Amino acid sequence: YDLLMASAERIPIGAEGLYFLPYIMGERTPINDPHARGAFVGLSFRHGPDHLIRALVEGVSFALRDNMEVARSLNVKVDQVRLIGGGAKSPFWRQLMADILGAEVAILKTNEGPGQGAAILAGVGAGIYDDLTDTVDELVPLAELIEPRKENQKRYNDLYSLFHGLYPALKNHYRVAQALIE
Repeated sequence: YDLLMASAERIPIGAEGLYFLPYIMGERTPINDPHARGAFVGLSFRHGPDHLIRALVEGVSFALRDNMEVARSLNVKVDQVRLIGGGAKSPFWRQLMADILGAEVAILKTNEGPGQGAAILAGVGAGIYDDLTDTVDELVPLAELIEPRKENQKRYNDLYSLFHGLYPALKNHYRVAQALIE
């Protein structure tokens, strides 16, 4: 994992025109298309394995931004994103996420995400804890905060616009391809 992230970090922002759509098993939110599939777009002889890894990391992060944009379109202010697990283990990916999402990234001290969250919600619902926000602050301490780098945000905003247009361009292809294999 560390070697993969180090190889991705060697490649410039945008992977020299290579994009990855991470819809390996279809996609739920926000496009809701079970026929969507993963794709590398823009692949050329100039690209090597390091480019593929960089494009993969950026593509996953852009797909997460798709969800952030839905929240923002509903006037939900998202100033901070909390990460746990895979991408949170890499300082490179943490910074990349902050830059792409345009939000502070908080790394949690715990590795217990969904289970701990469910237990906290149950505790609040059962009256064991009085306030959800205070309980989360107490039981889920932060290990690190990463601020987005303004100089990278503009570049990623431009790249996100291109990424965001790829799924609509491929949407019909996915449906036809699926029909041909069924």
